[in-house]
Amino acid sequence: MTAASPAFPVFPPGFTFGTATASYQIEGAHDEDGRGPSIWDTFSHTPGRTQGGATGDVACDHYHRYPEDVALLRELGVDSYRFSVAWPRVQPLGSGPVNEKGLDFYDRLTDSLLDAGISPAVTLYHWDLPQALEDRGGWRVRETAEHFAEYTRAVVDRLGDRVGRWITLNEPYCSSFVGYAEGRHAPGAREGTAALATAHHLLLAHGYAVKALREAGAREIGITLNLDRIEAASSSAADLGALRRAETLHNEVWTQPLFAGRYPEAEAETWGALADGSYRQDGDLEIIGAPLDFVGLNFYRPLTVKDAPHTEPDPLLRTATDIGVVETDPYGTRHTTMGWPVVPEAFTDLLVDLTARHPDLPPIHITENGSAEADTVSPDGAVHDAERVTYLQDHLRALSAAVDAGVDVRGYYVWSLLDNFEWARGYGQRFGIVRVDYDTQERTPKDSYHWFRGLIASHRADAPVQEH
Repeated sequence: MTAASPAFPVFPPGFTFGTATASYQIEGAHDEDGRGPSIWDTFSHTPGRTQGGATGDVACDHYHRYPEDVALLRELGVDSYRFSVAWPRVQPLGSGPVNEKGLDFYDRLTDSLLDAGISPAVTLYHWDLPQALEDRGGWRVRETAEHFAEYTRAVVDRLGDRVGRWITLNEPYCSSFVGYAEGRHAPGAREGTAALATAHHLLLAHGYAVKALREAGAREIGITLNLDRIEAASSSAADLGALRRAETLHNEVWTQPLFAGRYPEAEAETWGALADGSYRQDGDLEIIGAPLDFVGLNFYRPLTVKDAPHTEPDPLLRTATDIGVVETDPYGTRHTTMGWPVVPEAFTDLLVDLTARHPDLPPIHITENGSAEADTVSPDGAVHDAERVTYLQDHLRALSAAVDAGVDVRGYYVWSLLDNFEWARGYGQRFGIVRVDYDTQERTPKDSYHWFRGLIASHRADAPVQEH
């Protein structure tokens, strides 16, 4: 590494800097040009499901304003932009005929990025399952994973000549357990074995998509996971048991099948009768564990857990997140407006521990990291989001420390480019480095935008000149 301004963390030459968004959170145009409804359309239009009854019907109107947003990306100087494709925009019913107008939008976006010198990184699934598939069982059934492969082929056939980096799924933990067990996200279910089946079928869909992408000649293929750095509240046997169960739920459901070729060792201890494995078939692990070119990690905050004894209910009435564990908050630090503790050193610890557990792990890209803050527009018309700048600076330093410790991290995408629809929390949380006025759709780059632009410029200035 070379020396840089002390204001900025230092990263190796060739390190990728980018920013990220998700289709339902920014696109709007929920019923235009043939797009079908998704589970998030249904969920957000159901009274009581989202804060203030907010929906993604308009969101940031990115569908119409993407040229303006690409211009912001170009001015920011990013190497790459991570966006997601809306499955119901491509296949309104989740299977069958492809909606060419939907693909046309992503064609235009991809070309605009390339014209701006920005490499597109495409996420195929960021939670907006076509409602038609949910009506037929959703992720509870294997058929949905098979349809995902069909959808993947449609997208890569159109964009594969220009997109180098592909992400199959974003945070399958949230899709399965937050959506099908806790009910806080779409489709709003509270289920047991069916939620575990959902997790398995998401992994299976990932494996099918990897195969489709390989067959199409895709160059870089990965998956994005929101793994957690988890600690026990004490060294008691009870709390250590809670830690083991929490690791199974949050992390090992994904890492063991993907990177170790097995199912979680403590799944019976964690779920008991719910983990009946009835949704698995011979050969599934081979499909799920197909080799990857990278793994994406999203990080926001750590977890500390303790045992929470409770009377065992009828297993058929339990949800998949009812595992006798409760989160505690021993951190004594600042929290973001999401209520998440700010603990940058946990970022380093997560990365170092993950690579120690999985020595053959593919290279890592940090596909999301950022903070929700109480942003306000100052009298000078600017957004002086000092808390976010500090958050990003401290977490990028923690990331640099992990790289110095030998973790193979190749890139970092800040979440998010724009303030947006924050799922069940509606528009009350602002993660963007660009402020969006939802009434006028005016975009205002925040201080964090300018800080990140400075970091990227510093990194490039310190990169060694290559001889030709």
